[in-house]
Amino acid sequence: MGYDQDNIFAKILRGEAPAHSVYEDELTMAFLDVMPQADGHTLVLPKAPSQNLFELPDEAAGALLLTVRKVAAAVKQAFAADGIQLQQFNGSAAGQTVFHLHFHIIPCHTGRARRRHATAMADAELLKQHAQQIRAALGSERAR
Repeated sequence: MGYDQDNIFAKILRGEAPAHSVYEDELTMAFLDVMPQADGHTLVLPKAPSQNLFELPDEAAGALLLTVRKVAAAVKQAFAADGIQLQQFNGSAAGQTVFHLHFHIIPCHTGRARRRHATAMADAELLKQHAQQIRAALGSERAR
């Protein structure tokens, strides 16, 4: 099975599908998950077409991790999180549902349970507000 150019993340990267973007550079993009486990749940992905971690070109791997670290710090600050959970799935058996490599950044608060993933769409206006909070924490307006 090869890379599917019609997956939702490929469409977002091409500007063919909407997203609440918070960061973008030449090699990576970050945007809010529309079915968040917590307020501020953000996805970071490489622009390189790779289904999983094992297909990511070496030159894109470093850029991806730097963006994950930068965006995670901003999410933590923007949502006054006690911690950050990173998730990354490779293959159906591991729980991957969109077959373009991506990291989940989920802000965590002591004593507060996270919502189940992929159960409910978040309000678009709330996502817009959350994206603004993260961009402010990043100190730039680099999103499309």
